[in-house]
Amino acid sequence: MPVTHPSFGTLDPDRIIFFDTTLRDGEQSPGFSMNLEEKLRMAEALHELGVDVIEAGFAIASPGDFESVRSIAQLFAKDGPVVASLGRANPADILRSAEALKPAARKRIHIVLATSDLHMRVKLRMTRDEVVELTTSSVTLGRQHSDDVEWSAEDGSRSDPDFLCRCVEAAIKAGATTINIPDTVGYSMPADIGAIFRDLRERVPGADTVVFSAHNHNDLGMAVANTLAAINAGARQIEATINGIGERAGNASIEEVAMALRTRHDVLPFKNSIQTPRILRTSKLLATITGFDVQPNKAIVGRNAFAHESGIHQDGVLKDASTYEIMTPESVGWTTNSLVLGKHSGRAAFRDKLKALGYGEIGDNQLNDAFRRFKDIADRKKVVYDEDIAALVDDEVVRGHDRIRLTALSVSTGMDEKPSATLTLEIDGESRTGAAPGDGAVDATFNAIRQAFPHEIQLKLFAVQSITGGTDAQARVTVRFEENGKLVDGQGSDTCTIVASARAYVHALNKLLVKRERTEPEALSA
Repeated sequence: MPVTHPSFGTLDPDRIIFFDTTLRDGEQSPGFSMNLEEKLRMAEALHELGVDVIEAGFAIASPGDFESVRSIAQLFAKDGPVVASLGRANPADILRSAEALKPAARKRIHIVLATSDLHMRVKLRMTRDEVVELTTSSVTLGRQHSDDVEWSAEDGSRSDPDFLCRCVEAAIKAGATTINIPDTVGYSMPADIGAIFRDLRERVPGADTVVFSAHNHNDLGMAVANTLAAINAGARQIEATINGIGERAGNASIEEVAMALRTRHDVLPFKNSIQTPRILRTSKLLATITGFDVQPNKAIVGRNAFAHESGIHQDGVLKDASTYEIMTPESVGWTTNSLVLGKHSGRAAFRDKLKALGYGEIGDNQLNDAFRRFKDIADRKKVVYDEDIAALVDDEVVRGHDRIRLTALSVSTGMDEKPSATLTLEIDGESRTGAAPGDGAVDATFNAIRQAFPHEIQLKLFAVQSITGGTDAQARVTVRFEENGKLVDGQGSDTCTIVASARAYVHALNKLLVKRERTEPEALSA
């Protein structure tokens, strides 16, 4: 029987709702953080990708989180995806979520409460009866502020089946419209997940009136498999993230679930709204914002996902791509022709290229900044590739709202001289200079940054790679900082490795400023 849902109306029994938690669970990943402008840009990209629900954040976590949820709610004040805010099962969290979500055309209050004996004993210090009572009261309060309330059983996959049924029944009776059973610690196997969802749907009164949802972590590498098992067992909402980011080993990845549904429609005959040709651009946007690239062999979006080196494989692909490719590169946004503009290309051609790469409309000031840098790179490189364009635009546009910006850099180095660097940073609109020596050109540059903007961090990672081939290729530098146990990553690119290093360091500093403002409430995860 079709379910009637307050946000989606009468649902097709074969439709899968995609719930994206990149901006909430994903941002809890070590080293990941986003400022408000970056979250808004990601929210727009997720909408264009076709996700049905965007979990915008955890409104009570900090003033910044509240503002992020509220701003995303305002972004979709007229139409667009459902906007959700997570909260614990207490009045303060629920009311804070309700306040932040007010502007959204469609809103969802998402309530999480642990149901496993381990979590109840260690974290909640509550009895089973108390948890059932809190389930009822929290969902009831949520429904007073939103017609759409999701209830999640934290550590649900390790909960006693009978007690889990009891809690789900209480949540449904109190008015929950979506029931989420997370595999919070990534412990389950596909058979376990399938059994849990079948058991709940068969045993719980009112189960046929709600949408069941799966939220799987990837600690044993089972997140996507478990998600597909949940779908086959009756779950009609999946909770996942772009690139599979998330706590510890991450979550199920949206791109892998979406392409599994598309590619294996013979055994997974379900419908969804994901626009798969936008997958790669969304993945790359997130990598740029977070400063954290996906591994080369990552399914769907890794740079080797459609690469063939074996002679036998290459021969087969040249004769018929389907011999070794079960989906086309174009179906997820890869292009085969990446050779693009040159130094004689004009602004109009540059703007058209940005649209083709998935950047959409860019403001005139940002376009001018990006175009100036493109011309500079075109003067230094024989050939400019799509990857070069994407890297410079990501630096100039995606990070255009950073509080700290590198505006000038001069480095002196040689075999018989002590390296030194002089630079200028713009910090909240104020120019500051720094000059310092170092053991090498990069070390001197980093010392100069620390002089212009004093801080104490541990540099945990410094890595350099080329974006394209050739001696004139742009370098992409990745750095990782640690401050008081908090990790942040930064990336920067330029044909000069020293400049790229400085850009990466400054990018990481901006992430650190965001991280300093964020607090982590007790029992946050789902």
